[in-house]
Amino acid sequence: MSHFTSEDEALLQSMLRQLLQSVKEKITGAPSVECAEEILLHLEETDENFHNYEFVKYLRQYINNTVGSVIEEETEKCTSAQNQGEVSGYDTLVQHVTKKTRESKEYREMMHALKNVMMVVVESLINKFEEDRMRNKELDGKTKNERQSGYYTDNCSDSDSSFNQSYAFMSQEQLQLLAERLDPVQPKEVRQEALQTLCFAPPSDILNSESWPNLRKHLTMSLSDPDATFSEKILRFYAKTFSSSPFNMTREVYTSLARHLELYFLSGEYSLRISAGLDVSNTDINRLLKKVRLLNEYQKEAPSFWIRHPEKYMEEVVESTLSLLSVKHEPNHPASPDFLSPVYFLALLDIKAVWFKKWTHAYYSRTVVFRLLEKKYKSLINAAVQQCLDYFEFCKAALNKNSRVSDFPQQHCSDNQNFSYTGPELQYVYFVHSLCLLGRLLIYKQGRNLFPVQLKNKKDGVSITDMLVLFIQLIYYSPSYPKTALAVHTDNYSPASLVMEILQVFCDQTGCAAECLYTDAVIDALLHPVQSLLSGTEMYINCLETTLIDVADILARIAAVEDGLSLLLYGENEKTAKDDSPTAVHVIVQFTKKLLHDDISLLSGSEHLPVVKGAFIFVCRQMYRTCEGLQMLIPYGLHESIGEAWKKTSLLSERVPTPVTGADSTSSISLESKTILLWEETLLDALLNFSVTPKGLFLLHSTGAMNDCVNFMFSSLSKKLQTNEYEEFGNRVIVTQMATTPTGAVALQSSGFIKALVTELWALLECGKDDLRITQPKSTPVDPIDQNCQKSFLSLINLLTYPAVFELLSKQDIPNKPMYSLREVPTDIIDIIDRLIILNSDAKIHSLFSYEQSHIFGLRLLNVLCCELNTLLLLETQYKVSQVLLTAQEENVTETSEGPGDFIIDGLSVERNHVLVRINLIGGPQERILPLRVLNKGSDPYPWPMFSSFPLPKCYLAEIPRKAEFRQDKDLDKLLSLFKSPEKQTGWTEICRKQFCKVMKARPDIISGTILAELIEKFVSHLSESQSDCYFSTGNYEAMDADVKSESLSSVQQLGVEMTVRYGKYLNLLKEHAENGLCFVLMNCEKFLKKQQRTVVSSLCCLRERYAGYDWFASSVFLIMSGDGEKTLMFLQRFSRLLVSAFLWLPRLHISICLQWITQCFWNYMDWSEICHYIAICIFLGPDYQIYMCISVFRHLQQDILKHSEDQDLQVFLKEEALHGFRVSDYLEYMESLEAIYRPMLLKDMRSIRVQNT
Repeated sequence: MSHFTSEDEALLQSMLRQLLQSVKEKITGAPSVECAEEILLHLEETDENFHNYEFVKYLRQYINNTVGSVIEEETEKCTSAQNQGEVSGYDTLVQHVTKKTRESKEYREMMHALKNVMMVVVESLINKFEEDRMRNKELDGKTKNERQSGYYTDNCSDSDSSFNQSYAFMSQEQLQLLAERLDPVQPKEVRQEALQTLCFAPPSDILNSESWPNLRKHLTMSLSDPDATFSEKILRFYAKTFSSSPFNMTREVYTSLARHLELYFLSGEYSLRISAGLDVSNTDINRLLKKVRLLNEYQKEAPSFWIRHPEKYMEEVVESTLSLLSVKHEPNHPASPDFLSPVYFLALLDIKAVWFKKWTHAYYSRTVVFRLLEKKYKSLINAAVQQCLDYFEFCKAALNKNSRVSDFPQQHCSDNQNFSYTGPELQYVYFVHSLCLLGRLLIYKQGRNLFPVQLKNKKDGVSITDMLVLFIQLIYYSPSYPKTALAVHTDNYSPASLVMEILQVFCDQTGCAAECLYTDAVIDALLHPVQSLLSGTEMYINCLETTLIDVADILARIAAVEDGLSLLLYGENEKTAKDDSPTAVHVIVQFTKKLLHDDISLLSGSEHLPVVKGAFIFVCRQMYRTCEGLQMLIPYGLHESIGEAWKKTSLLSERVPTPVTGADSTSSISLESKTILLWEETLLDALLNFSVTPKGLFLLHSTGAMNDCVNFMFSSLSKKLQTNEYEEFGNRVIVTQMATTPTGAVALQSSGFIKALVTELWALLECGKDDLRITQPKSTPVDPIDQNCQKSFLSLINLLTYPAVFELLSKQDIPNKPMYSLREVPTDIIDIIDRLIILNSDAKIHSLFSYEQSHIFGLRLLNVLCCELNTLLLLETQYKVSQVLLTAQEENVTETSEGPGDFIIDGLSVERNHVLVRINLIGGPQERILPLRVLNKGSDPYPWPMFSSFPLPKCYLAEIPRKAEFRQDKDLDKLLSLFKSPEKQTGWTEICRKQFCKVMKARPDIISGTILAELIEKFVSHLSESQSDCYFSTGNYEAMDADVKSESLSSVQQLGVEMTVRYGKYLNLLKEHAENGLCFVLMNCEKFLKKQQRTVVSSLCCLRERYAGYDWFASSVFLIMSGDGEKTLMFLQRFSRLLVSAFLWLPRLHISICLQWITQCFWNYMDWSEICHYIAICIFLGPDYQIYMCISVFRHLQQDILKHSEDQDLQVFLKEEALHGFRVSDYLEYMESLEAIYRPMLLKDMRSIRVQNT
């Protein structure tokens, strides 16, 4: 049925009319034609009667009759294919049938026939409408007159809906006649009537008609008609067009209006001057502003649409706008400088250049705007730059005359009835517009390419740096106050606030900041007021405190970015930096110290002084939170100045009365008291942030404010129920650093931080969230540690470093209560161990709601903690962890008639097996085999043997590869011959080091065993005899008897000896009864090191007695020396004189902040051969190689670090995983490259270790 008869047409016309009548209310309520079309397109979704309309029924039947057979045929084909597995899924079937149907011949014929008949039907309806309209012409005319009498209160408004009026559909002939009647040569009455008719016609019909070009021409000419009625009605029509027509049509209307304005400003009849001011209440000026306002409203809306249209349409709009704004008198014209150009009118209506911001937001339009500015309209940018320069010169001149703030043009009486602007006020409005436009322009690379700008009155061009310096100078040379000339606006239009907005945006844009802000000239401009105050130079600055706060804000933002920080620390070009011109960091820290000491006379007594101090402390804080920044600030003793200021303030704050509950806060605490408390918090926060770096934590400790800082941190965290990600990360870093020192751990404990952490963990693990409404049973976690508990798990790992564990757990007994209440919540680390790890009674097991999940959490925590060997020794000696786990494994077996059967393989037994192997075997990645903690698919899900008693199954120990036969090596022979030479030539040490490196790179495998022992022994012997190489003086010490008993060692050391000897025997380095030799070494080391250390009176457990941990370095040397105790002791005595001993041998200084790897000499992380190489390179090449070694390890793990950072389990990975595939010799060249860059700084810092520990 592809052919329609005349009866069909009549029937369709009737049904379509019925449909339109039914949805009339919905269509007439639409705000635009596009919305009306959307309503009709989605009618099926919104109209419940959709399928009852006769028109819809007819169409459905017609489609079914035409293409129904095609659909059925394709469906059958797909169904058969689906049965054969070629097509799957209902969606795929529907898509396939739809595609094939639309491609069919029947479908194409149906659509062609439908289009033809509907065109006829619609045309008939329009003609019928025209007949009805002519019949009711008198009534229609009367309606028009009524509308005309109350027509258009705001002639520029584009907010009116075009569907709030009656539309009259017009034919092409009628539109042609209308265009002729609007010709300016026609009588006024004819044109007015034609214009009235035009206003009631649909804009889309007019813009699509063949007569539109003539109509547009006549409308543009009529805009200049002396009779205001014409221009108002035309603006009304334009506004309606803008709101209801697509961009491809409205662009012509816009360009015609822009062209009209351009011609008007260039015509002789326009004669407005800046100096004469502007009276907005004047009718002609008001009408002109309405035209510009309509343009501006369209400018701000157009970017939402133009990306969907060809670029040339957008280019027409952009070019017509820039052409209009570039209008000015010829240079030779007598009134040229005083010409009130179009850009002033636009600035009045859009003072912050929002139109330009929207045009440059998207790359699509930004490219066109900047291209046109560069090629044709650069004068617009030149004028904006000139305006900013002129205003700056005006401000400087006024300041030099000691002018009052009220003399400035932007200060205006806030009188809502005053509708006139003076010349200076107009200039200020244009300045603000120019400033905002340039600020936006400089954000983008294409905009920055427009600089330098060449001005007529300046010999040199104005560069980007010049502009930034100008912006910054505006901060302190121009007045700042809340109210401006435009009182109707709520925004602050003071130059300082505008410039701050711009600079803050620049700081957030990486590329923009690098090109605009990161230059010495800009930093010098920012620091100008600071330099002047430091040097006592006279200066003219409005609102000094506000200026300093603004400067500090920008400096802090710069310091927060790596490149910006580098600029402040080292200057624009680090290599050519001169000593006589200090970089910004030195100026900033000197000024901050003077502020803290109240040594700035111009600021004394200022009520804003604490805010200024806080702002500059924050700048310093951004720097000393990094290692590089802290290194530069240390010589100034800023931490001491802040600490002294805090002590003074804390004395004052103690006198502040405690607020009374229910009392008015303003009455209970005075404003001055609030200021004191706020200032104290600012200082504590500043001190707390020193602890972000290890060295900064040492400085914080020296101020005596550690406990107060931790209390402040915990108090702040308690008040903030929700912190942002950046703050949370910063707090985690601080807690982790704190936990690496005994003092920090104790402070965290006493503040209540640990209690809060444990309580939160228990709530998540055992109780769930209080505010979580349970509508169904909680699902069993898929992961060993539920996602909700992962954050608490990582927090505990960060907290429980060995120094913290020792302080919190040393000599603490497990509660082991006979009964635990279900409501009994743990509050301490010992409780976590008791309730989650050492579950050695039914009472503990029954006290857990989620026994398996909670115990797995505890075992996973234990596994990570025991990766730190000192922690393992402490837990094993105090709590017999191994025995508890073995007992649990023994009880976890099947029961048979013959007695205990096989081990039950479940989540807990698998976890226990892994932990038992880890804590009872020492070895690197190729020396021990750790069982996996997952089950395999298949008949043998867990191939690893379980055990409930020692010794461990041999399958967990890898076979030691046989040593390769020793082959003579020329380089090694040369190295050994250097040691045998009786006379040591000049530079002998350096020659030995180079030869050692050569051997390490070529044959690293031969530097082991007796050869390694001989090398380090002779090298250290030589260095210890050289006065210049000795750093510590050790005095004389006579060794104790060789038969010293092991009972005099602590239980931790005794267990450490057992583990060391077991590992040494596995490596075939030790023989039977090696324990005595190692005990002899450890006891003597403890004695002679104690003589070199001063006695410290402290409440800390680690300082009350001997070294808190086990001496892993001495044990490593004992293994290198193949168990020769006397040889080991002699080596260590000599070695203790060298600087490197302070970093390799931790008991040497008793207290150190070090990595877990370094503490245990990489035991369990590297194979023995690599541990030997690590010790050798540090002894031969210098203590700084310990740092290069760690950096090399991070470089080796780079991809793993990225992956586990993303998985948020990096701490667990670094603690648990051995360094697979890492060879010291492979990274020796890389370490040498690091030495070339960093050695001077590192060795200087390392040599100050003696000063830091006195």
